[in-house]
Amino acid sequence: MRIVDLSAPIRPSPEGTPEFFKTEIVYHGHQEGAAQIEALFGVPRELLKDGEGWATETITRLGTHDATHVDAPYHYNSRIQGEPAATIDRLPLEWFFADGVVLDFTGRERGQAIRPEEIEAELARIGYRLKPLDIVLVRTGMDAFYDDPNYFLLGPGVTPEATRWLFEQGVRVMGIDAWSWDAPLDLEAEAALKERRPGIFWAAHQVDLPYAQIERLVHLDRLPPYGFKVAAFPLKIEGASAGPARVVAILEE
Repeated sequence: MRIVDLSAPIRPSPEGTPEFFKTEIVYHGHQEGAAQIEALFGVPRELLKDGEGWATETITRLGTHDATHVDAPYHYNSRIQGEPAATIDRLPLEWFFADGVVLDFTGRERGQAIRPEEIEAELARIGYRLKPLDIVLVRTGMDAFYDDPNYFLLGPGVTPEATRWLFEQGVRVMGIDAWSWDAPLDLEAEAALKERRPGIFWAAHQVDLPYAQIERLVHLDRLPPYGFKVAAFPLKIEGASAGPARVVAILEE
């Protein structure tokens, strides 16, 4: 068995990261831990191995969408198909351990959103037929720009029509190696403001379907088109719109 890590590390954001998705972590070293042990329990550092106490970390800033994560339907709208939308802690765990398939859409222009017929053509090219609960991963190559300040404006995106088509095949979890499943939001915003109607901005998210999506994946280039399992269990955060996840692919050798 071989495991491929598809998750980006949770780490302090590089300089220039936009404020709205910045991550901050405070690292507490072994000397600080030794002082804490002495204050709490009266045990001096000379009674600790190498004079060291515990190392700990405090995440001072991490949004549920600010690392490799799974979006719940509640992220898209408060109601989906007329019913209260499910939060991340209410989604079936069976959705998040299933056969995976990688669709290669590298080399596309920014905002050149993927259409249903293109997904069908790519499935035909790799010789794979989707089945219910398959986890579909869209490879764009945008993980190469993960630390770029403009990362959130990169990628082709997926159309609402393609999202609906995947849902109709029984897919409930869809993932992408870009910041968003949608086309870049600045392009969608420009189009929405021009046409002055809903259904353009954030269109693939707000397609009124109870599905989950994985965003900010990495290393999809290390996988075959199919023949592997995906484990993508999100953190169980009560009432949340998303949960950070350690997403891995499991391949039989």
